[in-house]
Amino acid sequence: MKSSEDLRGALRAINHRSYPAYKSLAGGWSFGRYVLSIEHVQGDPFAAPSRLSVSVRHSAAGFPASCWETKRRRTALEDFLLRRFGRQADKFCFQARGSGKSGLITVSRPGQEILERTACAVGEEGITVRFEVGFPANGRTINAPELEKILFEFLPQCVEESLFYARTPKKDLEAALFLADDQQFIREELERLELAAFVADGAVLPRESGVSDRPMRDAVAFRSPESMAVTLELPRHGPLRGMGVPRGITLIAGGGYHGKSTLLKALERGVYDHIAGDGREYVITDHTALKIRAEDGRKITNTDISLFIAHLPNGKDTRRFSTLDASGSTSQAANIVEGIESGSRVLLIDEDTSATNLMVRDKLMQEVIARDKEPITPFLERVRDLWEKEGISTILVVGSSGSYFYAAGRILQMDCYRAVDITERTRTLLADRPGPSLEAPDFRLPAAQRAIELGGAAQTRRSYRGDRQITERLKIKRLGKTSFSLGKDTLDLRYVEQLVDGEQTQTLACLLRYAKEHYGDKPADLAWVAQALGRILEREGLAGICGERDVPSGLAMPRIQEIFACLNRY
Repeated sequence: MKSSEDLRGALRAINHRSYPAYKSLAGGWSFGRYVLSIEHVQGDPFAAPSRLSVSVRHSAAGFPASCWETKRRRTALEDFLLRRFGRQADKFCFQARGSGKSGLITVSRPGQEILERTACAVGEEGITVRFEVGFPANGRTINAPELEKILFEFLPQCVEESLFYARTPKKDLEAALFLADDQQFIREELERLELAAFVADGAVLPRESGVSDRPMRDAVAFRSPESMAVTLELPRHGPLRGMGVPRGITLIAGGGYHGKSTLLKALERGVYDHIAGDGREYVITDHTALKIRAEDGRKITNTDISLFIAHLPNGKDTRRFSTLDASGSTSQAANIVEGIESGSRVLLIDEDTSATNLMVRDKLMQEVIARDKEPITPFLERVRDLWEKEGISTILVVGSSGSYFYAAGRILQMDCYRAVDITERTRTLLADRPGPSLEAPDFRLPAAQRAIELGGAAQTRRSYRGDRQITERLKIKRLGKTSFSLGKDTLDLRYVEQLVDGEQTQTLACLLRYAKEHYGDKPADLAWVAQALGRILEREGLAGICGERDVPSGLAMPRIQEIFACLNRY
């Protein structure tokens, strides 16, 4: 491998040449305690910045093996190092001068959630951080002294301050690893105690604003009702009291603006671990929990929604229902069925984002309109069977309809952001009030296989001269946080509400392309494809869908539920 001094010489040799000469720098360069790899050089100073990585062997970095002895600890360490590297990189961003993106130094910016990312990977050999740099130019002429400043002054400081144990604040690192231990312990306790979720006393659930996911200042701290209180003996934190949400059917009721949806949102994000200081670091939800909502206009393909919608007047078969423009009720029915197919054991629903006619028919409506004249079987009449026959729990926010009180096993009232258990009081009120029907015939979860036609893995275009066809890999372009294009197709995932990072969306695009390349030669079972992709991620990590030599810096791990959602909307 060439040395850093070889790189310095190569830089000076191409100074003032045209920008494409930068491509001669591609490859690995030894800087003594670490290796700098220039993996991709941008085409010009206004194009997407160049991709670089830094690798430090464990023997040089010096972090104890205990820091990555479990998968949860490894991810926590990666997150910790990435945030430190990012803070250092911010100090030097655009400190080198030039045209376009010259001097840019950027790395993934994690939010409040802790996700496995390609931007920082702790492997068997050592630590790798991937990032992007805008190679400096004056116009389109190479400005080598400015790049030399980045590679020989700025980056060494970033690496030394963030990737070596000797310079790491030990208490901060220990706190991050201990938090990961405790979060994993709580997840395991959910299984043992048969809980759908746990919300710690003192948790801060409200967020700073609609565009900020940071905790709100001076917010009311959460405290569990005594009747639902559970104390867990965490391995690091010690005893921690909080609310245990039992499996089954739980309602969150209350007046408007009292915190119902805020609690549900925290439970929705509780499928991920959060950083210390977020306020929700001890809000832990069953990792399969899925937020369900109506999604007007979504595409549905061959989904069996007959559990909720059947016997349509036009005779359309709802056991293989397809539409390019779903209604609120059909989209929500499909989302429930597809969520169950993805392995979700907890459904999270807010009536504000639900289709009313799919959710409830009150007693009077049930009496006026006979069952054989109504194609829709509301969720109200299926929720008990889902729990009692299939073990699928529901946590539901209600504010306008009392029908679900008759079905609930536990009822919470949010009162000025304080949780009150009103189960017994509500049951007393219901004792003399006839309720709606909670049962419907023909309960059966869909069992039919669903084929997905993934199509080709490449696209063709004519050469500039138009005399031949060129075959190329489908290009990916992320369109904001929750949409992407793959070739000529665009996928909108804005209503897949547990996508919390645009890098997860980028990963879904890569997964879809991988599926087209490996399973697209003929129709394949959708569940099999999703699970095959999940196994690759579990076994090989995010690099498994990229190839070792072409791992981008901007991928983050999605759940199997989001993989299913992506395939279902393709």
